[in-house]
Amino acid sequence: MFTKILIANRGEIACRVIKTAQKMGIKTVAIYSDADREALHVKMADEAIHIGPPPANQSYIVIDKVMDAVRQSGAQAVHPGYGFLSENARFAQALAAEGVAFVGPPVGAIEKMGDKITSKKIAQDAGVSTVPGYMGEIEDAEEAVKISNEVGYPVMIKASAGGGGKGMRVAWNDDEAREGFQSSKNEAASSFGDDRIFIEKFITQPRHIEIQVLCDSHGNGIYLGERECSIQRRNQKVVEEAPSPFLDEDTRRAMGEQAVMLAQAVDYASAGTVEFIVDGERNFYFLEMNTRLQVEHPVTELITGVDLVEQMLRVANGEKLSIRQEDVKLNGWAIENRLYAEDPYRGFLPSIGRLTRYRPPVEIAEETHVVRNDTGVFEGGEISMYYDPMIAKLCTWAPTRAQAIEHMRHALDGFEMEGIGHNLPFLSAVMDHPVFISGEMTTAFIEEQFPNGFEGVELPDAALRRIAASAAAMHRVAEIRRTRVSGRMDNHERRVGTEWVVSLQGQGMAVTIDADRDGSNVTFEDGTVMRVASDWTPGDQLAVLMVGGEMLMLKVGKISGGFRIRSRGADLKVHVRTSRQAELAALMPEKLPPDTSKFLLCPMPGLIVKVDVEAGDEVQEGQALCTVEAMKMENILRAEKKGVVAKVNASAGDSLAVDDVILEFE
Repeated sequence: MFTKILIANRGEIACRVIKTAQKMGIKTVAIYSDADREALHVKMADEAIHIGPPPANQSYIVIDKVMDAVRQSGAQAVHPGYGFLSENARFAQALAAEGVAFVGPPVGAIEKMGDKITSKKIAQDAGVSTVPGYMGEIEDAEEAVKISNEVGYPVMIKASAGGGGKGMRVAWNDDEAREGFQSSKNEAASSFGDDRIFIEKFITQPRHIEIQVLCDSHGNGIYLGERECSIQRRNQKVVEEAPSPFLDEDTRRAMGEQAVMLAQAVDYASAGTVEFIVDGERNFYFLEMNTRLQVEHPVTELITGVDLVEQMLRVANGEKLSIRQEDVKLNGWAIENRLYAEDPYRGFLPSIGRLTRYRPPVEIAEETHVVRNDTGVFEGGEISMYYDPMIAKLCTWAPTRAQAIEHMRHALDGFEMEGIGHNLPFLSAVMDHPVFISGEMTTAFIEEQFPNGFEGVELPDAALRRIAASAAAMHRVAEIRRTRVSGRMDNHERRVGTEWVVSLQGQGMAVTIDADRDGSNVTFEDGTVMRVASDWTPGDQLAVLMVGGEMLMLKVGKISGGFRIRSRGADLKVHVRTSRQAELAALMPEKLPPDTSKFLLCPMPGLIVKVDVEAGDEVQEGQALCTVEAMKMENILRAEKKGVVAKVNASAGDSLAVDDVILEFE
């Protein structure tokens, strides 16, 4: 076995590979850009080598720089992770020329399967069902429009060398085909150094289900079940689970056998993933093969007990698979939620900044359940604009799907993250959504269930009551602390009031508190009594309470007259007042937000790629105004209504912060 490997990646996947290497007694070498000098993967590795400036196209995907690091380190093998150079045949060839093992498939398999156009042709020749489309190279936007009309709208415009949702657009008409072609081409060039584009039919109401395969160089190949990846946003997976709640055993076997057959047709050797679109009748169509480790590989590991990184290393070392198909048993259920640095309340736009608080839930590995958090960040670390916005992959496992979901809810409730926008509230909302709970979701889940974007969660009355009882009990503890600090009262607990009005989510609930040494009985106006017990003390940002005999976790912040409480996707201002204070508060006028309707504000920190209008131009609703690039994705900003441009404040190449004014309108 290798004694030293280099990880040609960064962030959580680099940390993930390092963990398995350490378990196997293999020394690790990290590479890092200027932006990652203090990154977690650098701290975890045995060695670290600097490779250049922050932009990936000047560091992580520059083959010569990575090869220099390999030579300096004396590493015997390189694990590429995913993204960056993981599916780059030239990189694999460069390693082979140096006598260094590539922890991935042979060059021929990368070239055939890593290229989506070629892989579809091979799949067709092998008799695998594929989605209708145009597999040739497309020269320009007008040709893209012509092909789209021939295939029939809607169509999917995709980068041939793409992955991770980059270089991918859905077009429903000619204008969207033109714009989508150009944006996909630009993203593909910047992310993969390959701007070839192809077009295929976009199947409506599909499910995205993929098969994990594992092959060695001795002709052996197996599949390790499937992953359901249907909950996606902008073609980027958000929630994954294994197995799929939709497949039956016969379909699973058919998909798995086809996946292995396809892999062996190109002499594949390593871990890989064959992706399928599955319709409502369980007909499946080959989409592409990812010749690398997938972001969502942990859910497969959790239900099979197979360490995929270890298997990749063993295959790269020339070993035969020690696992046969009949050895693969799917045990229980696993769910993965991807935590992104993005603001769900602002259309999921990327967010950057310093993590002022980062406290993941404690990882657990027990017979009854597992909590796993694959991450590459730490408290005090900075989220950069240069790389993918994923912060962590939070996973849970349990014997049943319902239990795995419930453990995920608690894990999300207890995940503390401050300093940047993040999608924790949205993930909590998904875990409680009846369509997700039913298992009947499609890839259109987010756009169908959140058509106006994510605006937070309206909690049901039963949940609000539990939070109101908790807030009243916490307020009592805070009041006792305050009177003690003031030194003005001898019997503090007796002087603190027992009757309060708790206001939250537009409701006012009058409660009475009867406290003892072990907790409080909170009585509502209708006579309902809730017992609240907790060791929470003022200043704690996470409260773990027993309310009515059931655990409740709340993220707690102090505001004037109460608390900011976040729970299950809801972000609440909870005020605890005397009855007189509540009467007066009801008379206070509501503060309205400023009018920004005459400005185009930059919705995220990013780089202006181009500005499509000039001062004096009349624009129509929906017209493209400018393009902003952030975290490797292009975002086209459009006019919300008809108007005339009065002033242009930014130009291509400018780096802007959130809410910087790009355009002003008359």
